[in-house]
Amino acid sequence: MPGAAVVLAAFCISRLFCSHGAPVVPTSPYLMLCQPHMRCGDKFYNPLQHCCYDDAVVPLTRTQRCGNCTFRVCFEQCCSWTFMVKLIGQNCNSAPTLDDRLCHS
Repeated sequence: MPGAAVVLAAFCISRLFCSHGAPVVPTSPYLMLCQPHMRCGDKFYNPLQHCCYDDAVVPLTRTQRCGNCTFRVCFEQCCSWTFMVKLIGQNCNSAPTLDDRLCHS
């Protein structure tokens, strides 16, 4: 009966995640336990499909304006005082690199 206990535990865990309003709804307990999940506030999300931006779960394709440019919020950031788009994790005060884009207002 150890196999039944594993299935029951997986089912209970999946119900727990779904009861918290997780945007990633597994189709089976096996899939949920094998896929990566992250937290954004009190929500769970799949980092292969979404990211956490400004305490909200957003799709990886979400874009936003920065001056006259559009940037991908999951991968880039807008350094608003210089209207420059840099990769996430780069310091806005650092010297411009080849990856940066200058976006005039």
